[in-house]
Amino acid sequence: MSIPPRPTRTRRSGIRIVGRALTCAVFALAGLLFYISAQTARGTDLRTDNSLLSLGDVIRQRSSQNQQAQAQLADLQAQAQELAGQQSHNPDDTARMDALRAGTALEPLQGGGLTVTLNDAPPNATARIPGFPEPGVNDLVIHQQDIQAVVNALWRGGAEGVQVMDQRLISTSAVRCVGNTLLLQGRVYSPPYVVRAVGRTDALREAVNTDPTIRNYLQYVQVYGLGWKVQESTDLTLPGYSGTTDLRSAGGQQ
Repeated sequence: MSIPPRPTRTRRSGIRIVGRALTCAVFALAGLLFYISAQTARGTDLRTDNSLLSLGDVIRQRSSQNQQAQAQLADLQAQAQELAGQQSHNPDDTARMDALRAGTALEPLQGGGLTVTLNDAPPNATARIPGFPEPGVNDLVIHQQDIQAVVNALWRGGAEGVQVMDQRLISTSAVRCVGNTLLLQGRVYSPPYVVRAVGRTDALREAVNTDPTIRNYLQYVQVYGLGWKVQESTDLTLPGYSGTTDLRSAGGQQ
């Protein structure tokens, strides 16, 4: 039986050198990976990046910008009206221009009419009438269809002009709700929501009283305490529309 030869000193030294080199390479590679990870993580905090705005912040920012733009537009419209008055001296042209402006809601409107106010119920509201279920979150807030129902009923009742909050509605106006806020012509509003209309008060009230969507809403008023108020007035003044006349979206009016 033969005995395997013993390794010489030179072979052992070579093994040690190769092992040390591999160890150094592994540590160098690990260090490089740690460095790259640190540099990458330093760039962005994925959980608390303050540059990301919530939808509500974006809407409020755009609403402020739209208010400034509408103020500038109103000033330009006033200047244009002044120039048109200086250039036109024909009574027939003036009468036609006044009729067109009245039809486009650009002029203030005054007369008798109705004011309708809708409001959320108290957050801790419960069923006021036995036999009805306790309310959910959606039962206690004003929805888009509630405001649209009031606006549509007033138009059907022969309203000469309608105002929601502080804005006059035109043919391209659209009532939209985002969460629990109203988005109207680029501006944001919170409840209570006030809708005003100039016209024959008896016809306006009849249209509101007979609207099926409003009747359904009034059941929630009785059971859960949603806000509802209708006031007649002999002297309402609606402002002229001062926003853009571009068609952005359709709806909210029949």
